[in-house]
Amino acid sequence: MSRRGWLLFAAMCLIWGIPYLMIKVAVLEVAAPVLVVARTAVAAAVLLPLAIRSGRFDLIRKYWLPITAFAVLEIIGPWWLLADAERSLTSSTTGLLIAAVPIFSAIISRLTGSAERLTKTRWTGLLIGLAGVALLAAPDLRVGSMLPVLEVLLVAVGYASAPLIVARKLPDVPSITMNFVCLTGAALVYTPAAIASWPAQLPSFRALAALAGLGVLCTAIALVIFFALIREVGPTRAMVITYFNPAIAVVAGVSLLGEPLTVPIVIAFALILGGSFLATSRTREPVDGAAISGEPEPGLAEKSA
Repeated sequence: MSRRGWLLFAAMCLIWGIPYLMIKVAVLEVAAPVLVVARTAVAAAVLLPLAIRSGRFDLIRKYWLPITAFAVLEIIGPWWLLADAERSLTSSTTGLLIAAVPIFSAIISRLTGSAERLTKTRWTGLLIGLAGVALLAAPDLRVGSMLPVLEVLLVAVGYASAPLIVARKLPDVPSITMNFVCLTGAALVYTPAAIASWPAQLPSFRALAALAGLGVLCTAIALVIFFALIREVGPTRAMVITYFNPAIAVVAGVSLLGEPLTVPIVIAFALILGGSFLATSRTREPVDGAAISGEPEPGLAEKSA
């Protein structure tokens, strides 16, 4: 990998590892709809010039149905669920649960007709990863409050499903243009709820900075860097960031917010990451004579918050 590739890779590992920290800070003072509108509207405004230059808005009209499905699975549903879940969960726990995305991706790909079969190695990875998720969710199960955990797992399912729509239905739609439209649509969807739940007083500088960071850094700038990384090293190598983002989330939560780092969390981290690696390992044998090609360009955040 070139020096530029390493720099882009390091930037993405950091940028998509800290959204959970910023969400945790923001939801202490603003409601979930306000957070979603702030994040999506700011990101859309930053991406507008790039979307205009990228063009092909005619394809948005042509593929409006799969684009809507992508927006629901990648932004509209997940970003509200994350904000609501982090009212109860720590940012580090949320980041670790999201690390299960590759596991759900392997399952969904197979259920929807992937050309790659689930080998013994992959089955082992799925079971190990799911064991890690169960270990991480166990404390919430004991106190009878599984809703936040289920919300984050739904986010992981959405993040695992959305890129499949892009790969199979939207290969010709420019990524920046599509994401700009999806972000704008999400902002419009949540605007009425955001108005109804607008805070009575101006949030603190800390919360406002977190909202700005989510929109500008973790969404708009992250997209630009991510697609540059894909062009530099290819989509398969670019998605290795998936295995580093949870570690950044844990370090950020523990060091900046004083969140606990317990032995079960460390073990769950190892199980989820190890299981994800095994579950998404590529087989050398094609199924039914079909060649296994490189992975397609992912959508907005196959690993983003």
